[in-house]
Amino acid sequence: MKLTSYWLDTSEPFRSGSDRSLAGQCDVAVVGGGLTGSSAALALAKKGANVVLLEADTIGNAASGRNGGMCNNGFAQNYAEMSARIGRGGANTLYKAFDSGVSLVEKIVKEEEIDCSFARYGKLKIAAKPEHYDMLARSQELLAATVDPETRMVSREELRDEVGTDRYYGGLLYPKSAGMHVGRFVRGLATAADRHGAQIHERSPVMGIRRVQNGHEVQTPNGKITARQVLLASGISQVGPLGWIRRRIVPVGAFLIVTEPLSQQDVARLMPTGRMVVDTRNLVVYWRLTPDNRLLFGGRARFAVSNPQSDEKSGRILKAAMVDVFPELANTRIDYCWGGMVDMTRDRLPRAGQRDGIYYSMGYSGHGTQMSTLMGSIMAEVMDGNVELNPWKDFDWPAIPGHFGRPWFLPILGAYFRMKDILR
Repeated sequence: MKLTSYWLDTSEPFRSGSDRSLAGQCDVAVVGGGLTGSSAALALAKKGANVVLLEADTIGNAASGRNGGMCNNGFAQNYAEMSARIGRGGANTLYKAFDSGVSLVEKIVKEEEIDCSFARYGKLKIAAKPEHYDMLARSQELLAATVDPETRMVSREELRDEVGTDRYYGGLLYPKSAGMHVGRFVRGLATAADRHGAQIHERSPVMGIRRVQNGHEVQTPNGKITARQVLLASGISQVGPLGWIRRRIVPVGAFLIVTEPLSQQDVARLMPTGRMVVDTRNLVVYWRLTPDNRLLFGGRARFAVSNPQSDEKSGRILKAAMVDVFPELANTRIDYCWGGMVDMTRDRLPRAGQRDGIYYSMGYSGHGTQMSTLMGSIMAEVMDGNVELNPWKDFDWPAIPGHFGRPWFLPILGAYFRMKDILR
């Protein structure tokens, strides 16, 4: 079993077509080489900007290359509850933004010829308890009436035609959702940005940013550059002068396992439609097929940080959860096990805007594959003066009380959510 991301292990590393040194001036410095940063660099370069992307490690090495590769429309929260909280119009605007994210990923894949197995298999959100089915049905009724008539309910009796398990009580189907090989996508994004003229510097962590006459001076161990504008696309990075952001984002571990390739008979029995599947528990589990017919199974196995020991322990928990769903996989080999850190906000909604002359977009809270790609492209427009395109422009972002960057409260939070899953 490899303690590494399946997506990163089965995709070619990014190789820059440029060896330009890090010095001088640029129009925009993008901090972070994940999906947001790579998408922004591509959009900016195509607009003719002189853009420099600075990545602390390698392209896609953090959350962008360590997730489930699900490109889902619809947000994580219950639609009915979101509508009650921010109003039907606001909820619909955000819902349509997630739709736009999936469409943008599809558009970029086609235009830039990124070989990442993108396909709209659909997402199935399945009820872990009978009362969860009723909650999903109420949301679907509102969705169909106001913003997404393509959604539909799948009864418990129909569920066997979708997923080969009797563990759940039906679900809500989002047909527009997609899956892809996210390692090939994020590295393909960076390659496309490089091809369009962006300068991409890996292993160049930003250690300091200070305002100067012509913009901002950005410092790295490999040199410094003066940028007219700066975009922080750094997520939960613990490197550099990001204290204001660290008080507003909680880094939460997400863990995944991937099996050996399954037989065609197993695929037909367990995953006949190839959907992206997620359940309704607070300590959520999700699964999907990979392009080479392995089963990827992930979730909040433990509220802990990701490291080799933690990942391996979480892998054992996920294997037991997988067998609970699919008992016939009890003797199936696990080939990959890894973890990544999710940039979670207090309300599990992204944030994007400008502070002290520096732009930012992050906080995707575990649902960022499509939204991060969309927001990279949108922030390129925002920095060009089109502020109204930012769907998060009116959301305030207060600090989380008692949080200063290190998530000391995660074990307490984990115990709380486990209790909620037991009680409701």
